[in-house]
Amino acid sequence: MKEGYVIRDQALPHFITPTVVDWIDVFTRQNYRDIIVECLDYCIKNKGMILYGYVIMSNHIHMIVQSENGKLSDLIRDFKKFTAKSILEKIQNSPESRREWMLERFKLAAQQHTRNKVFQFWQYGNHAEEIYTDKFMWSKLDYLHLNPVKAGLVNKASDYIYSSASNYVNDSGLVYIQKAENPIVDVLDSKSVFRFSHY
Repeated sequence: MKEGYVIRDQALPHFITPTVVDWIDVFTRQNYRDIIVECLDYCIKNKGMILYGYVIMSNHIHMIVQSENGKLSDLIRDFKKFTAKSILEKIQNSPESRREWMLERFKLAAQQHTRNKVFQFWQYGNHAEEIYTDKFMWSKLDYLHLNPVKAGLVNKASDYIYSSASNYVNDSGLVYIQKAENPIVDVLDSKSVFRFSHY
């Protein structure tokens, strides 16, 4: 793991990006996306997760997350471990046309590292970036919310249900989030207004 991406302050919010090994497009299927949503919901209700924003893309997730208990590394580790186990079980036990191919890739990835037994689902590391100001928080929220727009999946960020954009726009979403403090919109600054027009 690169030195710059180590979580030093376990109590601060961080922007993290869990990525599937080999960038395999697992989350093109709804049943795997739903496992992520259920796990986020569970972690918020039972594990002290504070979630400010998220988006589930085809092969990675972006999240801005904080630990109520000041144990962010443990929280992320448990989240990744549980989701990997649940998704691998679903791949093995549900109709899945890509089953053999995916399991073979996950098996090969596991052979590269001694700490995995049979399969490796997530890449190591989370590219964690400490959120140190409201401005940085919003730059990261904008970035993750606009991912589905840039990918051509939706025209407006709030139309993509597997993200927190609709939480910010309509106060509704698949997962309860903690809304970030809203910086003042300067109506004379076109960049400031432009940003909100995407939601």
